[in-house]
Amino acid sequence: MDKAIVLALAASLCTATSSVCQRLGAKNEEPANLDVSLLFRLVRRPIWLTGLASMILGFILQVTALRFGPLALVQPILALELLFVFGYMALIGSRRVQRRDWLAAVAMSLGLGLFLLAALPTGGRLHAPALLWWLAGLATFGVVLVGLAVAFGIGTGRQGARPSRRAAVLGAVTGISWGFVAAVIKELSSHLSGGLGAILSNWSFYVLIGVGAATLLLASHALAAGPLAASQPGFTILDPLSASLLGVFLFGEHLRSAPLYLAGEALALALIVAGVSALSHSHLIAGEPEPGVLEQYGFQADTAPR
Repeated sequence: MDKAIVLALAASLCTATSSVCQRLGAKNEEPANLDVSLLFRLVRRPIWLTGLASMILGFILQVTALRFGPLALVQPILALELLFVFGYMALIGSRRVQRRDWLAAVAMSLGLGLFLLAALPTGGRLHAPALLWWLAGLATFGVVLVGLAVAFGIGTGRQGARPSRRAAVLGAVTGISWGFVAAVIKELSSHLSGGLGAILSNWSFYVLIGVGAATLLLASHALAAGPLAASQPGFTILDPLSASLLGVFLFGEHLRSAPLYLAGEALALALIVAGVSALSHSHLIAGEPEPGVLEQYGFQADTAPR
C-alpha cells in the first residue's frame, strides 16, 4: 500500500511536470487554426521533449501504482496533479499565485478525488460491443469538432475565442479525448495475456495509436493556446470523469448509488464547479510571465515577441 501511494504521488508529479514543460515549449506558438505541423516544430525543442518523456514516465508509474494498490487509492492521489502544477507556477513565475487560486485548485483536486472515491466503478465486462464503441467514438469526435469550432471559429468566419478561453476549451476536449484513450487502453489490456500476436491482431492497438497521436496534437494546441491555468483543469478533471462515464457506457461498470455515495458525488461535483468558477476569474487566466528558473538549467522556451 505504501508503494502505491509513493508511486501515485510520483506519477502525479510527472504529469504536472509534463504540462509545465510542454507549455514552456509551446507558449509562443498560439496557432490560429488546427495545425498538424505543430508537433513537428515542438519536437525540436528540448523542454517540450522533456515534458513528453515526463508524461510517458507518469503513465508507467500510474500503471505500476495500480499493481500495488486499488484504484480507489491511486486515482484520488493522481488528482493532486493540479496542485503540483500550481506549485510549479508559483516557483517559476513572477506572477504570484494568490490564496483564492490555491483554494480553487484545492477545491477542484479535492472534488475530483472525492468523486472518484465515492463513485468507484466496479464490475463490468472485458469487451464492449462494436455498436457501443462506434457510438462512443462518434460522440467523442463530435465533442472535439464542436470544441475546435468554438476555439478557432471554424465555419463561423470569426477568428475564434480569445487565448484564455481557447486554452480552456481545448483543454476540456483534450481531457475528454484522453478519457476515450483510457477506455481503448482498457480494451487493449484484456488482450495482453495473448501475447504480441493477439495485440497486433486487435483493432484497439491501431485505434490507440491513431487516437493517441490525435489527442497529443490536441493537447499541444491547448498548451500553446493560452495560460496553463486555463487548460490544465480540463486535462486533470475531464480525463478521469469521461473515462468513468465511458466505463459505465462501454463496459457496463456500475457507479455506487447508495444515498451516502450519491451525496458524496454531488458534493464532489459542486466542489469542482466552484473551483472552476473561482479560477475562471483569476488573474492567472490573463497570461503568465516569461519562465525563469527552468531556463537556468538549459531548458529554453521560445521567447520571440508575439
